[in-house]
Amino acid sequence: MTFLSKRINNLSESQTIKMAKLGRELSAKGIDVINLSFGEPDFFTPEHVKEAAKKAIDENYSYYTPVSGYPELRKAIAEKLLKENGLTYNFDQIVVSTGAKQSLANAVMCLVDPGQEVIVPTPYWVSYSEMIKLAEGETVFINATVEQNFKITPEQLEAAITPKTKLFMFSSPCNPTGSVYSKEELAGLVAVFEKHPNIYILSDEIYEHINFVGEHASIASFDSIKDRVVVINGFSKSYAMTGWRVGYIAANKEIANAVDKMQGQVTSGTCSIAQRAALKAYQDGLDTVHEMVAEFKKRRDIVYDLLKEIPGLNVNLPDGAFYFFPEIKSFFGKGVDGQTINNAEDLSLYLLNEAHVSTVTGEAFGNDDCIRISYAAAEDKLRDAVSRIGKALAKLK
Repeated sequence: MTFLSKRINNLSESQTIKMAKLGRELSAKGIDVINLSFGEPDFFTPEHVKEAAKKAIDENYSYYTPVSGYPELRKAIAEKLLKENGLTYNFDQIVVSTGAKQSLANAVMCLVDPGQEVIVPTPYWVSYSEMIKLAEGETVFINATVEQNFKITPEQLEAAITPKTKLFMFSSPCNPTGSVYSKEELAGLVAVFEKHPNIYILSDEIYEHINFVGEHASIASFDSIKDRVVVINGFSKSYAMTGWRVGYIAANKEIANAVDKMQGQVTSGTCSIAQRAALKAYQDGLDTVHEMVAEFKKRRDIVYDLLKEIPGLNVNLPDGAFYFFPEIKSFFGKGVDGQTINNAEDLSLYLLNEAHVSTVTGEAFGNDDCIRISYAAAEDKLRDAVSRIGKALAKLK
């Protein structure tokens, strides 16, 4: 479409959204499709959060909100960061946005100039590279394998840095792999950043509570680099509030001011009702979060045991989030009924059409040897889905 901008024509469609769309099209034909492509908890938003939203409507929270968010919500976020993460921020260092995705995009657009390099460990969340592309930056990928539990080493980080490096962008717990960096592993990366004072770090911590190996460790907890870290978080995953669209950054005041300026020209303030609901979520503690995480851990263990039994899959045990990222390259070159599997996208489409299970190609996350499977679904659906996957893969010869 030549009349459209190069910016939009160069932008890739989200593979996660694409696979979910294809799954919905099959479902509309009456086919029983199990959707394991979306990273969305199947739990309902907690009742006390929903009641807070209803109360906000009754109390006429219906006017424009401050660009950076209601001060009381930003103060609650700062209190949460101190209490749960040991991170000290003033409320004016917090900017609330319409979901963590907007928070990520705001930060990238405020930090990256055309031609500057952004280091991204792979596998990575699908939108990172596209946000960098929109900012006209250059993405430098560092490949982490399943044998590394999909986590990079300090040596790999050091080797990727050049005079053009401006930003390092990663998630822990990670989407799509579920990998979690320990405090010790982060310390190794921090030692590299200490030698390069012009590099900023964007730390995506949206899955922080869905962590099965202990307390969440934030790279912002290292004082030597904290002023260069932008923490990204939100309410979607931990509080089952995906549709409410509330995320935030915590950063030094100059970056926070820049994000406020950017947001003021794009969306202005986040929905008033959603902000009041988010405030209640943080005020009322973590009981519902802990209940949800316990269920996720149970599902993880079930799916891991089932996936391990499927010949040809190379699967590790993820430490957090709610995804598996099995290596599937042993199926490349195999086929059935005239169809050959050449890559991960072929396999994802095969599983959708043959097993009626929606997954996402690993190519979308920077690794074409894998597929992403979300276990944010009910236990009976997960058992059925993995059974279907195993039977479909067994047909490939």
